[in-house]
Amino acid sequence: MRKADRLFRIVEYLKARRQVVTAEKLAEVLEVSPRTIYRDIADLNMSGVPIIGEAGMGYILERDYLVQPLMFGLEELDALMLGAKMVQNWGDKELAKSASQAIDKLTSVLPERIQKDISETFLFSFPSKDKKDIIIDFTSLRRAIRSKNKLSFSYEDEERNSTFRKVRPLCLVFFSPVWLLLAWCEKRNDFRNFRIDRIKELQIIDEYFKDEKGKRLQDYEKSC
Repeated sequence: MRKADRLFRIVEYLKARRQVVTAEKLAEVLEVSPRTIYRDIADLNMSGVPIIGEAGMGYILERDYLVQPLMFGLEELDALMLGAKMVQNWGDKELAKSASQAIDKLTSVLPERIQKDISETFLFSFPSKDKKDIIIDFTSLRRAIRSKNKLSFSYEDEERNSTFRKVRPLCLVFFSPVWLLLAWCEKRNDFRNFRIDRIKELQIIDEYFKDEKGKRLQDYEKSC
């Protein structure tokens, strides 16, 4: 990676995060040594980029700093376009629509020669006959996670036994061809994974939950 590209990537990485990032983490992401990161940070500061921090403590970019318009490499564009196409085929209708709009927006601002390159892509994503039928309102489920609404639903296990659940939805995970809802289940008083295609009679409850230690997504991740 050229030094200019690396400097821009450091700014991009820090801008995307609102927390201190260590030189070691930056070095890992950019596949260089921490010493190189120290020199790059010094160069960025000298050029007027307001990065706060020091060696051994970590770095953070001032919140109000504006990064110049993005320029993507061809492989970065391949990754973004393929990801959007996968969302079109495997996400809910609203998410698929947003993915299509994102492709249009991205394509519209690219130079003509780059548009030609990505139009001749060799990376594709298509629907599969193994795709599971989802009868609930997937879009409402996704939005309930963001708004922290509790959910209630009937859930059918592998033996077709049904139980009623009330949960705190935490995230959605896609294991092709199955979508899983990770939630804190009030019935089991523990974390549980639910296959979306086995959820019925979904209700978005007018009851909000706050993050509680032991019931958060990060607590689940630590227990894995």
